[in-house]
Amino acid sequence: MTADLSRPEFYRYHNGTEARLPFEAAEYEARLAGLRARMEALGAEAAVFTSMHNIAYYSGFLYCAFGRPYALVVTPRESVTISAGIDAGQPWRRCHGDNITYTDWQRDNYWRAIRSVTGEGRVIGYESDHLCLLQKGKLDAFLAPSKTVDLFDTTMRQRMMKSAAEIALIRQGAQVADVGGYAIREAVKAGVREIDVAMAGRDAMELEIAKRFPDAEYRDTWVWFQSGINTDGAHNPVTGRVLERGDILSLNTFPMISGYYTALERTMFVQEVDAASLKIWEANVAAHEYGMSLLKPGASCAEVTHKINDFFAERDLLQYRTFGYGHSFGVLSHYYGREAGLELREDIDTVLEPGMVISMEPMLTIANDQPGAGGYREHDILVITEDGNENITGYPYGPEFNVVG
Repeated sequence: MTADLSRPEFYRYHNGTEARLPFEAAEYEARLAGLRARMEALGAEAAVFTSMHNIAYYSGFLYCAFGRPYALVVTPRESVTISAGIDAGQPWRRCHGDNITYTDWQRDNYWRAIRSVTGEGRVIGYESDHLCLLQKGKLDAFLAPSKTVDLFDTTMRQRMMKSAAEIALIRQGAQVADVGGYAIREAVKAGVREIDVAMAGRDAMELEIAKRFPDAEYRDTWVWFQSGINTDGAHNPVTGRVLERGDILSLNTFPMISGYYTALERTMFVQEVDAASLKIWEANVAAHEYGMSLLKPGASCAEVTHKINDFFAERDLLQYRTFGYGHSFGVLSHYYGREAGLELREDIDTVLEPGMVISMEPMLTIANDQPGAGGYREHDILVITEDGNENITGYPYGPEFNVVG
């Protein structure tokens, strides 16, 4: 006997009561109003967002894909998240606007749910930097758009300009990152493992986030704590390497609050620092301070980058630089989101404006067979103001505070 799997393709499962979101309803409505103006300018009649960052930015809902697709559909009158049945009522409780749940009982109910909002034959906006070829083909098949419009760049430009509410959240995130930094500083000792130090920082941050945001969901906060040769890459994972006296360390704390990433990154040494390492460290700190002084309204990302390049070149250190000098902050993580138009690189001509939030994080990497071997990086978060910037990172940088253990 065959079981009857005759179930709806999609339905509304609004279970319980709506939760408190990271921002007030007026904040989301302002973002949607800005989006709709941008859609109208490009001729898009409906937008189908598939990325974690844009869905979270416009609705507050941060999905967990686990092999299933999610969406936010925005029209001139509606804003509807599309979620999988496995999540039940959580996506509705955690989003601004409406929510439709699609079922697994037949393939592509996801696209049928989207079509129920967009209709067929309309001009559809999508994200070229996220929608894969497979799903783009299904968009074309199910929605039969008269035309498709790429919304990747215009939404990125909107996210680059932070509201007062966003800056307030980012400011708290920077303070939480500092809490993690101090916990790591206390945990550093010769003989302990990287993983033990990292856990101390992560636990301190998660407890602090829960104290500051009692109504939030808690997920994805992490630490990259690196030592010795493991400091050569900015994103090298934590290992079980045991710390030794004289080791170079890289402290990296990353609290995640409702999809919003902040960071603290510092060079440290265990108990003592040799002369060659101290010289490199002090030069990187000087570049860090110089770079922060350049972050003002009217300066372009490329202009700032070239000036720091010149600073390092004058000291014969430019060849040790490994990446750009900073990036935007907001809805992003190490596995989603990036406002690529606001990075301190030679090929980015974006001009800094009040309301942008950007890091300064010069890094020099010296190979393991050279004096002063290791990776040196300092990282502060700065809010661009009308006449300069405000540094919202509090944890001290440099040798006076960060030779520890």
